[in-house]
Amino acid sequence: MTTDQAILFTLLFFVFAMLIWGRLRYDLVAFMALTAALILGVVPKDQAFSGFGHPATIIIALVLIVSKGLSNSGVIELVAKQVSRFSQSLQTHIAAMAGIAAGLSAVMNNVAALALLMPVDIQAAIKAKRSPALTLMPLSFATILGGLITLIGTPPNIIIAEFRQQALGQGFSMFDFAPVGLVCAVVGVLFVAIIGWRLLPAECREQNCTQNLFDVSEYVAELHVPEDSPAVGQRVRDLDAVAEDNDVAIVGLIRRGKRMPGQARLVEISAGDILVVEAIPEAMDKIVGVLKLDYSAKGFDTGPLSSDDMSLLEVVVPGGARIEGRSASSLRIQYRYGVTLLGVSREGRQFRERVRHLEIRAGDVLLLFGPRNVLGEISSWLGALPLAGAENLSVTKRHKAWLAAGLFAAAILLASAGVLYLPVALAIVVAAYVLLNILPARQVYDSIEWPVIVLLGSMIPLGVALEASGGTALIADGITGLAEGYSPVVVLTLLMVVTMTLSDVMNNTATAVIAAPIALDIAHRLQVNPDPFLMAVAVAASCAFLTPIGHKNNTLVMGPGGYRFGDYWRMGLPLEVLIIVVSIPMIVWVWPL
Repeated sequence: MTTDQAILFTLLFFVFAMLIWGRLRYDLVAFMALTAALILGVVPKDQAFSGFGHPATIIIALVLIVSKGLSNSGVIELVAKQVSRFSQSLQTHIAAMAGIAAGLSAVMNNVAALALLMPVDIQAAIKAKRSPALTLMPLSFATILGGLITLIGTPPNIIIAEFRQQALGQGFSMFDFAPVGLVCAVVGVLFVAIIGWRLLPAECREQNCTQNLFDVSEYVAELHVPEDSPAVGQRVRDLDAVAEDNDVAIVGLIRRGKRMPGQARLVEISAGDILVVEAIPEAMDKIVGVLKLDYSAKGFDTGPLSSDDMSLLEVVVPGGARIEGRSASSLRIQYRYGVTLLGVSREGRQFRERVRHLEIRAGDVLLLFGPRNVLGEISSWLGALPLAGAENLSVTKRHKAWLAAGLFAAAILLASAGVLYLPVALAIVVAAYVLLNILPARQVYDSIEWPVIVLLGSMIPLGVALEASGGTALIADGITGLAEGYSPVVVLTLLMVVTMTLSDVMNNTATAVIAAPIALDIAHRLQVNPDPFLMAVAVAASCAFLTPIGHKNNTLVMGPGGYRFGDYWRMGLPLEVLIIVVSIPMIVWVWPL
């Protein structure tokens, strides 16, 4: 092993370890690794930022913007709601929603597809009086599976196509992924609809939706006690009767910024104290009225909850959101916008510490309270996604739905026919969306997931350097050595298993960047067609079903579904095995060795 190889393997191990640790954002980890590689001289200076101008990076950014435009048009929301009305049984509902999710993810960013469909799915669960935990994980998996169908469906497909273009002189076209991807998507959707949801833990399947909807309907909130409150002069335990009548549990008291020991049941309440209560949002409204409390922090008045211009909004925090790793107080959202963070739910658990000082994680569900006309803006600024009621927070341009869809379809057809280069076609759509006011100019940059762009821009030079140093050849040699004497199909299967395992704990974009040159090197060593090996990497890198950290969509449903880290493998492991069993024969048939 050469010095350059040793340095690059060390840096990649650092990236791998830090991504599993999860304390630093993946884009920062990748950028630090790139910086170290430049300082140590393993990445040439003239290649330092080549990844940011790479076609794959540009295409992914444009797809994200177009996805936002399609979301603004409202056509997806309307279709999803119509289908949800006719899905009577749980199995039929999962099949219908998963089918829509897979179809949408084939032509738009799968995170955006999930963000559009998740509120519809949750509302359907409320109406049917069942736990959303039964349907959210299948919905997430379906959006991931749908991305396998087309070039723009998922970042790994774009990366693999562009890698093939640079390595072999011709990339994969828009629908080259369809034969394998479509079969995997159909089989996967049938699995999650018929069998997968039954494999969830009993507590998910038996959860009572009417009493504890996805474990976020009950929140811990801090209620300020003003001077004219009937609670002043009473002990906390004296309020038991009124609390019970209003379905509220008083779990603590804060005085002068300090939490009183235990539940402070014997402490006499004074004006200016903060009562810590656990209740559903409607019960909070009742106790506020009965005891004349308010939601605002000391010295700030937001007005009563029942006011026409005030509202509650539940949002889920995706990875890379502005609020991830920070607290509401550090962002000063109450001072800036008059919006209060009332409660936090994490993996179905509520917190009893002061929620506005709690460090927020990806997958958390937040309950925000504030002016109705501000909540949509603040949720977008925080990078969070509304779980319900989003139609009241933004103006959906439904009258432009078919125009938006038509422009996008025309661009895809022109790119598929080779008339326009795909990035150019997508750029034209973006420009048209802005000119026609389908997508406001201010939302163009907000639509891009910049952490993904930084991750890809940082990892591409590292992947190129690893290949140039002979590092990928060493890995390829190890994989072929393990399967020595066996058929190339066995090596193909082993590569797929390794790639899929990496994707479960790493970002799928990073996995594709590293695995693509390894796949090509293995094919050259075996003297076989490289296309099936590249296709295997594309499928495997996208299929991250074992953990909530392997794919953003898995993280997004973690809080609303009340899932724990270990719940994913129950449905995810058999699904990954099924994908391997189905995709290997299809890959070999469509792309002969």
